[in-house]
Amino acid sequence: MSERIDRLVRTWIASEQEQEIHDAASEISQGKATLLDLVKSLGEYLTSEEDDLRTKGVEFLSLVLAQCPPERLNRQAVRVLVSFYCGKLEDTETIIPALKGLVTLTKLPAFTSPDAVEVVKAIFAHVKMKVLVQSQRFMVFSIIDNLVARYREALKDMSDEFIRGYISLAEGEKDPRNLLLAFAIDRVLLIEFDVQKHIEKDTLETLDICLPVYGPAIARESARKLWNCLKLEIFQPTDNVTQEKALKTTQILIQTIYSASEAERNDSAEIEGLAKEACEECIQILREPEKSQAQHAIKVLCAFMSTTPSVARYTLARALPHLVKLFLDPDELPNRAPTLRLLADLIEAARISTAKDSEFLPEDGNVPLSPYKDEVLGVLTVGLKAPVSALPAIDGLKSMMLTTGLLSDEELGFIVHNVNEILQKDEDESEITDAVLELLSTVSSFAPGHVSGNTLPLLFTSLPDHAPPREAEAERIRYWRTLAYLKKLCTQPDLFETLVVRLSTKLDLVCVPSASVGDSAPVDLEPSAAYAHSLLKTIADVLSAKIDVGHKDVTKYIDRLVPRLYNLFIYSALLAEERPVVATDARLLAVAAQIITLITQTLTAGRQEAFVKALFAAYLEAQVSQLAEGIQKVAADKKFAPLEVAVPVPDETAFLNRLLEWTVTHAENALQREAVVHTISAVVNRHAENLESFLSTNVTQFWNSQISDASVFADARRNAIATVTWLSKALLLRSHPGAMTNVERLFELFDDDSVSWDAARAVGRIPGPDKVLTKRNHAVIKILYAQKYCNVVLPRIIEGAKSSQSARQNAFLVALAALIKSVPKSTYAHQMSSLLPLLLRGLDLPDNEIRASVIDTLQAAATSSGKEENNSLLAEHTSSLVSTMLKNSLASNMPSVRVRVSALRFLGTLPDVIRYDVLHPQKATVIRELGKALDDPKKAVRKEAVEARTKWFKFTG
Repeated sequence: MSERIDRLVRTWIASEQEQEIHDAASEISQGKATLLDLVKSLGEYLTSEEDDLRTKGVEFLSLVLAQCPPERLNRQAVRVLVSFYCGKLEDTETIIPALKGLVTLTKLPAFTSPDAVEVVKAIFAHVKMKVLVQSQRFMVFSIIDNLVARYREALKDMSDEFIRGYISLAEGEKDPRNLLLAFAIDRVLLIEFDVQKHIEKDTLETLDICLPVYGPAIARESARKLWNCLKLEIFQPTDNVTQEKALKTTQILIQTIYSASEAERNDSAEIEGLAKEACEECIQILREPEKSQAQHAIKVLCAFMSTTPSVARYTLARALPHLVKLFLDPDELPNRAPTLRLLADLIEAARISTAKDSEFLPEDGNVPLSPYKDEVLGVLTVGLKAPVSALPAIDGLKSMMLTTGLLSDEELGFIVHNVNEILQKDEDESEITDAVLELLSTVSSFAPGHVSGNTLPLLFTSLPDHAPPREAEAERIRYWRTLAYLKKLCTQPDLFETLVVRLSTKLDLVCVPSASVGDSAPVDLEPSAAYAHSLLKTIADVLSAKIDVGHKDVTKYIDRLVPRLYNLFIYSALLAEERPVVATDARLLAVAAQIITLITQTLTAGRQEAFVKALFAAYLEAQVSQLAEGIQKVAADKKFAPLEVAVPVPDETAFLNRLLEWTVTHAENALQREAVVHTISAVVNRHAENLESFLSTNVTQFWNSQISDASVFADARRNAIATVTWLSKALLLRSHPGAMTNVERLFELFDDDSVSWDAARAVGRIPGPDKVLTKRNHAVIKILYAQKYCNVVLPRIIEGAKSSQSARQNAFLVALAALIKSVPKSTYAHQMSSLLPLLLRGLDLPDNEIRASVIDTLQAAATSSGKEENNSLLAEHTSSLVSTMLKNSLASNMPSVRVRVSALRFLGTLPDVIRYDVLHPQKATVIRELGKALDDPKKAVRKEAVEARTKWFKFTG
């Protein structure tokens, strides 16, 4: 009957006639076909890259579903359809037909409470009512109405999340047809749901609108009564949102009262009325800054700062001297930290009010904080000296610096000088140093001279010219800390230029020491390699941060940094023929390559072309002068020709084949091999249509000679499998059929004991993400490539793991573990019932990486939805899950820290997702065995053990 359904689907896609819908529903109703047959027939349309076909596929499914009798949809079918339609809400092209399907599903008997929660969360997250027409909005209200009518208790459990989500949907609705349904929903919510909080918020919002309309006379008449009510919400808040609303209403009340007379008021005029009374009340409360009420009082004063200029000046005149006097009072010495916190909040409020004032001109004396800046600056710099008060002091200084027109250039330098003292301390006060670095970064954004002239020299001076020896741990920690500071500070263009110059000089000193140092240099190069790696990594991290924020100065380092790096490493590679050299370390090469990649990605096409020409001239023709330039001079009698490829290259096929052979015959280490393989993959991904000869002939020859030949050493075969994996990934991303040809070859190796697991891992890793074949690197990537791969490969893996003999079964389990780690959860979630038993078997494989991946997958499955659904998947395997996780959580049985942590985390999740009556028989055993994990030598494991044991101990029926 699937042929009949296929024909109906194709006909409807072409004609969109109602008859095909009736016929398809009739086939399912009469039992001649199943819903599964319909989904299979629609498969290519449901995942089509063409928006129109994808929309039609979902539309046809929803229309047929609406005409099917409920008894034809069992619990499993409804569950799968709910997940499918919720996913389609994320796609703007399929949102309308998905809503049609959900209208039908929410009425079915097999639809359950967890489904209701999932649907309503998906609607709140993805449906934007303002872009929908009336009939489409009506479907949304119909779905909510169905859920409120049938699954009220589940929605009540969502508490405020459901009420807020529904309000955002219904807000602004004006069509009478939709309002009739919305009012019916509202009636139920008002009677049976807790909406008190939202009524209070609505009242406050109404006041915000009405007070300016009523005018200052009525506002002044009701001021004291309103303030008494608002004060209750501010000083005894039920939640932060309501408190913020009350503060906002207080602001509008003050603005309404005082804005009318603002024009006639001079600076010396005394403030009378509510503003003065409320300010005095708050000042009284601030006499005890350590009390929680002081935090609420300062919020009121901060709100006053954004009302009217006269009220703001009066507030500052009363509050700032009070807080400064309180800080300097010897009797209040223990309360200096909370006092500075209140002061910092008030300074920030003054900064915000100044920035918002459109009439403000940053002239001398015109800044509200100006009369008090000397006293405040003195207090804040004193606060910097004590760790307990340093954080609020830094926050206050930062707000003062950001206040336009407040501080002079000399005062900015004074602040920088004071905070530099914190960076020079050896104490590890990470929170304070992070705040200092943020403050200095802020200064560098508008006055970089102070940081480059005062801060950077201190940091660069603290970096050694040569690496500390292995035993000098304190010195090593010191330079790590200094480089971490530089990484956070030097994103600004001028500072980054200084960083590149200074660190590249240090790099030259470390990698190519002078003759006097070199003669006495130790044989142990590891400390120098570690130091050089840290220097390069700092430059790479700052470059990455600059690119993320769109800095345009990165491109100039193609001339200022890249040639210097190439020079250093080419010189070192040639010098290594005579003696050991630091810069030949593979880890340094990897970071230098990262730096060069980041810079070249920002270049224009023309500049990239010039760079590539210089690169090819150096690597293929030994003309390094076009690429490398630096202090070290490459000897003319030494030839740099790493690839030894004849030029000019006759064609791409010959070139790629030569590189492919090079990975086998010349590559000396994994880094070299990976670099060349990445190059081949990038070319294949972009130009596959011109490389059919290479893909069909040369790759086949490579497979036959390096992989399928059992006489080749196992390590060489594994390296060749890794090469084919990258080639297959490059083809899969662009949906090239050659990818699946290679996958078939990999499946054939599952019977070969020496490389079966390597082939299995390759099958799973092919669709996984990487940092080479990306959109940023201009790779060709088709949508849904991972889903399509999973649809083909996953059923075969499941079948093989179930039916094969023991050794081959293990290979399929390895492939499964690798695959589920590589692809999004949505690609295999619908098959979790079939996957779970196989995943449990995967936990017995003697590979710690596989075990950790399997446990992470189980963790994701357990936490992705509610208890009811997870019971059906996990409850029947409870005994096996618990015993296996306990075995993997103890150091005596499991040496891998990652596996132990994952196992304990999963054990801690079980009480949240499985009913007490199912887990109760395991409780005593789990608590006893977890007690052993509390003595684990690793802190991370002990932490997870404590949390898991606490959950099981508190777990009751």
